[in-house]
Amino acid sequence: MGWSGIAINDNGIAFTGTKEGRMASIDLSNNSIRFTEALRSAPTGGFGCAPSTGSSGSACGGSAPAVAIYGTPALANIPVLGELAYIAGYNGKVFAYDAATLQPRWPYPVEGNISPIVSQTVVSGNTLYFGGTDHNVYALDTATGALKWRFATQDEVWSSPAVADNMVFIGSFDRNVYALDANNGTKIWEFTTGANIVSTPVFHDGIVYSGSLDRNFYAINAADGREVWRFQGGNWFWAKPIVIGNTIYAPCLDNRVYALDTKTGNLIASHDAGGQVASDPVVLNNMIIVATKNERLVGLDITNPASSPRLLANIPNEVTAPLAARGNNVYINGPDNNLYAYDVVTGARFTPISLNFQQ
Repeated sequence: MGWSGIAINDNGIAFTGTKEGRMASIDLSNNSIRFTEALRSAPTGGFGCAPSTGSSGSACGGSAPAVAIYGTPALANIPVLGELAYIAGYNGKVFAYDAATLQPRWPYPVEGNISPIVSQTVVSGNTLYFGGTDHNVYALDTATGALKWRFATQDEVWSSPAVADNMVFIGSFDRNVYALDANNGTKIWEFTTGANIVSTPVFHDGIVYSGSLDRNFYAINAADGREVWRFQGGNWFWAKPIVIGNTIYAPCLDNRVYALDTKTGNLIASHDAGGQVASDPVVLNNMIIVATKNERLVGLDITNPASSPRLLANIPNEVTAPLAARGNNVYINGPDNNLYAYDVVTGARFTPISLNFQQ
């Protein structure tokens, strides 16, 4: 259950959500599990409890039902508190943890739950943003979890927010891409596509780029919401695109990654990845690294956008979690509840790290 990605801090500590509903931190220098903590509602008397280590159960006591985790964790350095790690659960709560120990700091909401959360949490400045299946976009204080504002769309929000130029850009199942004032949630504009939007938008040089399930990929003027251009693919645009210079790479569920001119939308190259790409790609060693749902890790040379894709490694089947990268390695939270690492230079696969912990 879930397709949590991986966040890696400057010290090489990785944070991800596990299939049975835990936040886990892993030291990538020796591939050891540091801490795990189950996502759970606040116990009577407060939220604090001791973190668990290794594969042991939580010191909070008792068992908790598994919580699906769809969003990648977010990290932020908070004055006085230090580094915090954030994650959202399908149980309708956002959790903040001390990144060093996974000691819980706060949940939102403190009492009860909102509707299930699929969107990942994104931090900009002292604010954490995310979307909810209750149709709302939320902004929370990163230190306390206090609600700063929320904005109501007309349908579920699975898309994750992009924050730039003091604006929040996010898509909704109501077919719209929204631009909101990052400070107060006021709507600046909305742009209507032909179908639901699940992809995370990307902002670059005054343009917002977003795919839609109407099979179109859109470039939208960030200032006024006006369409700049659109490109039609052969299936849904689900994964997050990546901009490199004047080229944007847009993965599609038609097995292709389209390299498009950022200004005109003209097709530079259409790369056959050999399978559907639902996982957000990463940039590493002058390559766009993409994972397909049929066991392929593929590299696209960004120094020559027209060059053919290169098979880097064979990976688990049905990978949909966003990729992460550090050094020469790409990391995947696999559908079988293992953390995989691949050296993109040699193609070597390291011994998988089990993320299957006792509840």
